[in-house]
Amino acid sequence: MLFTVIKKNSYQDSINLMLLTNSINTIAGITKCSIMMGTAANKDILKNGGLLTAEGEAAAPSDMIIVVETADEKIVETVLSEADKFLNDLAVKKKSTGALSVTSIDAALEEMPDANVALFSIPGEYAVEEIEQALDKGLHVFSFTDNIALADEVRLKQKAHEKGLMLMGPDCGTGIISSIPIAFTNVVRPGNIGIVGASGTGIQEVTTIIDRLGGGVVHAIGTGGRDLSEEVNAITARDAILGLEHHDPTDVIVVISKPPAKKVRDEIVELLHSLSKPVVAIFLGEKPDHHEGNVYLAHTLEETAMIAVDLAKNKPVKPNYMEAITYEVKTPLAPEKTVKGLYSGGTLAAEAGMLIAEALELGKLTKQEGYILNANGYQVMDLGDDIYTQGKPHPMIDPEIRINKIREYAQDANTGVILLDCVLGYGSHPDMAKALSPAIKEAIQTSRENGRKLYFVATVCGTEYDPQSYQAAIKTLKECGVLVEESNAKAVRLALKLKGIDYKEQDKHVVAKQGGKKVLPEISDSVNDLLNSKPRIVNIGLTSFTDSIFAYGGKAVQYDWRPAAGGDKRLIKILNALKKIEEIETANNEVIDRMKSSQPFLVDVVPAKSVIGILNDKVLLHAGPPIEYKDMTGPGQGACIGAVLFEGWAKDEKSARQLLESGGVTFSPCHHVNAVGPMGGITSGNMPVLVVVNKLDDSIGYCIMNEGIGKVLRFGAYSEEVINRLNWMRDTLGPVLSKALQRKEGGLNLNVLIAKAITMGDEFHQRNIAATLVFLKEITPLITELDIDQKEKYEVIKFLADTDQFFLNIMMAASKSIVDCARKVTSGTVVTTMARNGRNFGVRISGMGDEWFTAPVNTPNGLYFTGYSESDANPDIGDSAITETVGVGGMAMVAAPGVTRFVGAGGFQDALKVSNEMDTICIANNSNWSIPTWDFKGACLGIDARKVVATGTTPLINTGIAHKNEGVGQIGAGTVRAPLACFEKAVIAYAKKLGIDVE
Repeated sequence: MLFTVIKKNSYQDSINLMLLTNSINTIAGITKCSIMMGTAANKDILKNGGLLTAEGEAAAPSDMIIVVETADEKIVETVLSEADKFLNDLAVKKKSTGALSVTSIDAALEEMPDANVALFSIPGEYAVEEIEQALDKGLHVFSFTDNIALADEVRLKQKAHEKGLMLMGPDCGTGIISSIPIAFTNVVRPGNIGIVGASGTGIQEVTTIIDRLGGGVVHAIGTGGRDLSEEVNAITARDAILGLEHHDPTDVIVVISKPPAKKVRDEIVELLHSLSKPVVAIFLGEKPDHHEGNVYLAHTLEETAMIAVDLAKNKPVKPNYMEAITYEVKTPLAPEKTVKGLYSGGTLAAEAGMLIAEALELGKLTKQEGYILNANGYQVMDLGDDIYTQGKPHPMIDPEIRINKIREYAQDANTGVILLDCVLGYGSHPDMAKALSPAIKEAIQTSRENGRKLYFVATVCGTEYDPQSYQAAIKTLKECGVLVEESNAKAVRLALKLKGIDYKEQDKHVVAKQGGKKVLPEISDSVNDLLNSKPRIVNIGLTSFTDSIFAYGGKAVQYDWRPAAGGDKRLIKILNALKKIEEIETANNEVIDRMKSSQPFLVDVVPAKSVIGILNDKVLLHAGPPIEYKDMTGPGQGACIGAVLFEGWAKDEKSARQLLESGGVTFSPCHHVNAVGPMGGITSGNMPVLVVVNKLDDSIGYCIMNEGIGKVLRFGAYSEEVINRLNWMRDTLGPVLSKALQRKEGGLNLNVLIAKAITMGDEFHQRNIAATLVFLKEITPLITELDIDQKEKYEVIKFLADTDQFFLNIMMAASKSIVDCARKVTSGTVVTTMARNGRNFGVRISGMGDEWFTAPVNTPNGLYFTGYSESDANPDIGDSAITETVGVGGMAMVAAPGVTRFVGAGGFQDALKVSNEMDTICIANNSNWSIPTWDFKGACLGIDARKVVATGTTPLINTGIAHKNEGVGQIGAGTVRAPLACFEKAVIAYAKKLGIDVE
């Protein structure tokens, strides 16, 4: 049976997941297992393997799909446990590297302003825009990432060149920059040789041989395998060659190329002839018969390294660098016996295929279905070809496919020799020789038992400084019967010798180059900096790529990349288009400036109908986006019943229900009339409202006053106790506060009160005790001066003193006055409203004015009063998320560590984590509201809908929890996440408004 588990929004690098899959597949009882991200390409792989279920089909690109085929359902729990352990171990390893982790390239550049290289190892389907962004920020790019369209490679390389930068790659497997090993690479001693190559095992073979010969390498600049194609026209190769020409420590330049386009090849050779430094060049597939001027043309990678070392040591270049094969062959293999090559390195495979084809006159090399050579029974395979690595790790990491091929070829009676490479270095398998040994021993034994002779010939590509042991790898291979040679060329020659063929190289002499040298252009300051300093790298993708950087003196920041918009390509396209519109940034900054410059003052408390005209009839205001009574949840309907009873529109609950159900009451969102309402938000004409004026532009915010906690109207209670309290608030509390505020010229400056209270541990949504006390300190003297009954004074002051959350409603009115001021900017992507009606969560953004974008609201997570549980909870409700809209509440969780446990968020570190996370989706910080526990950083300001969609991080809201049934009231408190779909809808609508194709 197939069992599928989806881990939502749980991105992991594909290589890590491939290794995890291999590990899981060793568990007894599993027929097959696959663990992949839910991209379209991965779903195709699962489908082709018969592992795609309906659950997997529904997964998003940012979801991890775990599919297990087993007869025992209990095995699934084991798989999940092992997967968690594996991923936790990755997290521990990541932490131990010491690399600082960030979640955006901007954050990386804040941490390392002098960064000069972006190292990419992310899926190719998402890479183009990310690489372009790095180039736009002035970073050279090293792209281990492959599967980038040729047209995109051309465009990006042209852009890099115009900016004075280099794009190394795509599919740039290895590199050395200022003696720092990069990506899948060997550790080579420093020296005076600079290399430009396609960046794979060609560079690895040449550099490791140089090291073993006593030479050293200062740079090995990868270009990617297509750079010397006619389409790309060697953009990176030209810039790299010129860079090494102007790099004083480089005395010898080496150029390594797979078969290039003839026109490009000739132009590159012409460029090489214009250099002042000697050059060694190898164009694989060519068999040069002479050298030209200062350009020495090699035939094999080994010869390339040998010539380079002689030049670097000021020794004359020899006519021939072929050394004798010391292994003695007494009886050559029979004519029908053939050679098979199983290579993890594409360039090594190409070299092997070339030499075998030349020796046996087998014609040109092929490049079909992973074969480099496939003629007359002779086969050389590049097992790193895409056909073999779809959904599987590269053979340098994972021995499985090579082991299977060894067993397959060993069964072929015509196989006489199996050629292998064993590539060491950072990123490669920790002990590939040991991993291959059992299969090799088995194959040799099986052949012997069948009366056949089977040879294994290998080369180890590595140095003594690599993380694996070079000598130990050779020893392991020899002990299991492998004939090991010093280079790939020697290994191929030995394989041919076993066939009775003694391969020879012809002498080459130097021929004078006719014609003068061309004037070479200067290099850019950026290239000069790259070649003359240790790299400062933003590592985007595989964390392990920082290992070699740190080990050899480089600097790195880890960008924990994940696909924007959960991998949704439509949304990614829209976000990228919006990013290019400069007017959006201008508008967003204007919105932020209005928010930051706002001056909210509490000036009065008045009957709602005196300032909100639509409340002069049977009209009720409610929280959130528009909703009718019939669609309201329990707390909303309960609050409506209470309001009808309070207003005297009905005498009892039954008649109140009849009035509401008959349509006798009209409803409007609070937000449509400059108001906000907590929880149900139900506001009627005779309820007193706080009046806050934003003196920046006279925008007004209204909000009913806080009733306290427990059985209160806003949570859907409507008992006699609730109505009596509302009557007292109407008749006493409101008028007394109004009279007191009239004695304060201009009203109370709420910015001052907020700034004080945030330093005292309030976040203004779930914790308002400090702000309420500061308000009480300001209002009490004004109340005591009033010429009213002492009992009324006492009742009001005591109510304020007893109602810790009283300031919440003041903060809500202040926040409304701030956002309505900001909403007068009618462009941009800043979120200007967040509100919930118990059914839907609604947002509005600056560029879309009054339009609501809604999605089903979530139910809060939190702590419950005794006797209640999550099953009793109503989905989130209320306009109080206006506080998060202006950057406090859950956004400022770090300001109120004392409330984190109450809302189920843990301790201080959890609060800090939340605020740091919220900061990533905001544009700025509000210096008016400085938070001491956040190193005095200002509260978050300006939620950017684009950032929410790009990161998948939605605002966290602190909230009370209402019982789902009317009449019960508050049953707990907690936090809730805004649904992502609201923000996605808003961004799509705004893009459409701007004329962007959203399909």
